[in-house]
Amino acid sequence: MQIGDANSMGRTSHIQVLSPEVINKIAAGEVIERPASVIKELLENSVDALSSRIDLDIEEGGTELIRIADDGEGIPADELPLAVTSHATSKLRQADDLFCVQTMGFRGEALASIAEVSHFKIRSRVHEENVGAEMAVICGDRSEIRPTGCAPGTQIEIRQLFCNTPVRRKFLKKSATEFGYISEQFTRVALASPRLQLSLTHNGKNVYRLPANQELKERLILFHGSQTVDKLIPVEAEHNGIRLWGYVGHPSLNKSTRKSQYLFLNGRYIQDRSLQHALGEAYRGLLMTGRFPVAFLFLEMPSDQVDVNVHPTKSEVRFRDQQFLFRLLLSTLRTKFLQSDLQSQLNIRPAGAPAAPDLRSRQQKVEQDLVSWARNQLEHQVQRQPAPTETPTNPLIEPLSAHSGVVTETPTTPATDERPLEQAAEILAEATGGQPGLPTTVPESQEAIATPTSTATQLPPISSIQALQVDDCYIVLSTDQGLTVIDQHALHERVLYERFRKKVLDGKVEVQKLLMPVTMDMDEKKMSLLLDHADLLREIGFSVESFGRGMLAVDSHPVFLGHNDIRDVMTEFAEKFEDSSTVGRRELLDETLHMMACKAAIKAGQRLTADEIVALLAQREMIDDAHHCPHGRPTALVLSREDLDRQFGRLGA
Repeated sequence: MQIGDANSMGRTSHIQVLSPEVINKIAAGEVIERPASVIKELLENSVDALSSRIDLDIEEGGTELIRIADDGEGIPADELPLAVTSHATSKLRQADDLFCVQTMGFRGEALASIAEVSHFKIRSRVHEENVGAEMAVICGDRSEIRPTGCAPGTQIEIRQLFCNTPVRRKFLKKSATEFGYISEQFTRVALASPRLQLSLTHNGKNVYRLPANQELKERLILFHGSQTVDKLIPVEAEHNGIRLWGYVGHPSLNKSTRKSQYLFLNGRYIQDRSLQHALGEAYRGLLMTGRFPVAFLFLEMPSDQVDVNVHPTKSEVRFRDQQFLFRLLLSTLRTKFLQSDLQSQLNIRPAGAPAAPDLRSRQQKVEQDLVSWARNQLEHQVQRQPAPTETPTNPLIEPLSAHSGVVTETPTTPATDERPLEQAAEILAEATGGQPGLPTTVPESQEAIATPTSTATQLPPISSIQALQVDDCYIVLSTDQGLTVIDQHALHERVLYERFRKKVLDGKVEVQKLLMPVTMDMDEKKMSLLLDHADLLREIGFSVESFGRGMLAVDSHPVFLGHNDIRDVMTEFAEKFEDSSTVGRRELLDETLHMMACKAAIKAGQRLTADEIVALLAQREMIDDAHHCPHGRPTALVLSREDLDRQFGRLGA
């Protein structure tokens, strides 16, 4: 249809100026995404008001109540209506001011947008006045200004957020999750402004009370723990009026996401892909693929060197010389790493709490039974062994069984002796505290592995397997296809993943109840994420609950996980759940099982016994995909006899 046709038919709509109410609701859709967005704007306003103390009170993750009080400059009574008017601000005077913004906020949209979608009340008093003023705004409808008694500064109370935008309110997450986002915004301001006295309360419970004039390290310990701070490396550089300082993590301190990378520009939290890329390049070769460094970095530079007027949330900025900052960060970190000792330390885990008397006596009995069984088996084997024959020997060649890590299986004993072998493997794992989840049982008959369920290279009979463990990491054995080199960690990880996945899907997870819950310090956001996913954790065998302020308690764990550090596992879970907004429940469960299998599997550098090697190889024939670990790495590489002959020049022989 041509434009003229539309005119001839009569116009159905006309260009018109939108009402302030509609404008504010549109702005609210850009600026106010969730309660945490409100917290961010309110905290930034309090910082700009030169406050020395900020108190934040939250109820139901911010959906029912957000109250913030500061001791800043305050707002005169006659300016309260302007405070909730769109594009009214005290931080800009002319257009050129946009190119040298020195305050956290400057748009003049936040309070107007918030007041349009909530029950809003503001009280304020300047320090020169004896009486303050109060004004209420109900979904954009303002009340009269009235005098009120209040302390110097400003107090804002927001109730029923998104009460007149039900679609936005419907898509908010559970209160624990929303409070996790709020806690993250609070953390960013607290780290950027150690001079501030801050407090955060949720549902009447004190979450954080931070004194003023703290050192940055003190606040890092509070939010991220001393174990993290102990592995931080200080960095500092200054060039052309630009200062870079802060802390970066030792390579052994790494995460599965970038959530622990904090970048601040003149006190403002920012996200910048170029700087994140420079950070990743500095750690190239020091971290495994898929792992990200921890960093708390601060940039201080003239305000005319950066444009913060890029996005309504002000988290994205544009630098005048992006390449210079990239090189500055990269060269600073690489120089620091060259001067630092980056060797990872081996952490020996404590043996754990002493066993209860009844458990200790049971363990002693198990050990005695094992010794008795082993002695009987040895005597029985010696009696059945045929007399050795006279064969010429080379003094430079030791018997195969004498080499460390070599498996030389003797002929299988009668069926009556096969069950004790399986029991002994189980007893050995229990009595010696062996690797949890390690397959230590051998199939009871040859037929158990004669029909493999996967396409893996079929092993020789168990009785004739000869395998060599190389560097306590790889298992080398001869098969029909040639020489096979197996990554023991990758293979065991696949075995455990498929085993545990089947148990979870069948609802048959064995759970170990703990006599004493494992408690751990955890920041509010991570703890909220774990509690929000308590049902998923219970499905895989974990029972978690809040244990007071900043404490999480784990009452049970899957037997499959063994004695792995539950604290590390919970931290990994929280990091996984943090990115679960775009991942379905099934995918999230699968990723969780990947991580648990990796934690419980035998590690590179772990010496295996002969029975353990044989049992692990037997399990290889019973899984669906023996070629790859859950992360896609190959579990085995094959060097054919033809390749060997070619390398040794034997093809013409």
